[in-house]
Amino acid sequence: MHFIQTTISDQIQSWSPELGPWLFYLVVWGLVFAGTGLFIGAFVPFITGDSLVFAAGLVAAGSGSGINIWVMAIGVGVSAWLGDQVGYTLGRHFGRPYLDNRKGQWLKNAIARSEKLYTAWGWWAVVISRFMPWARVFVPPIAGISRMNYYKFFSANLVGALAWGVGLTVTGYFAASNDAVKSVSYAIAAFFITASIIAGVRVWLKNRKAS
Repeated sequence: MHFIQTTISDQIQSWSPELGPWLFYLVVWGLVFAGTGLFIGAFVPFITGDSLVFAAGLVAAGSGSGINIWVMAIGVGVSAWLGDQVGYTLGRHFGRPYLDNRKGQWLKNAIARSEKLYTAWGWWAVVISRFMPWARVFVPPIAGISRMNYYKFFSANLVGALAWGVGLTVTGYFAASNDAVKSVSYAIAAFFITASIIAGVRVWLKNRKAS
């Protein structure tokens, strides 16, 4: 898997000279949005996920690329947030058939795991799912189908999308000049997941004690 991600990352970096800075921005942001908003991430998880935004950071670090890291990183975060908002809205509007129409055993298994994640963690599942390729696609519509409070989803989605989008893009930027950063980039993502789980457990224990 690491080899595949590295290969795709190299391919993404080759886009920049051909596209130019502004078109490169739009392609990256569009793919991040489509990964969850248009369900493309269920079929091509690597090119619409971690490898894409990490490679975008690497490109921004290149001399003469014309890519501003903060424009790219914030744009990635906003695109990720918008994609999840669309997924939530579609799930809320179309209900359970929106997911039941998905074909393939892999998709059915991923949906089942995402439902378990959402049932167990609720608000925190939306944050955590951003760092899981299979869950980031399915948790937003599941939250919509479950009629999760819109403002709760809005806030959880904002936290997860910005932590993942901005965090991983900026990590790629610094990895270009520091190999140690590249080797621990996914450990940084694991940190966010662990912190979210710990906070989620604290909330669950608090709610259980209150009840």
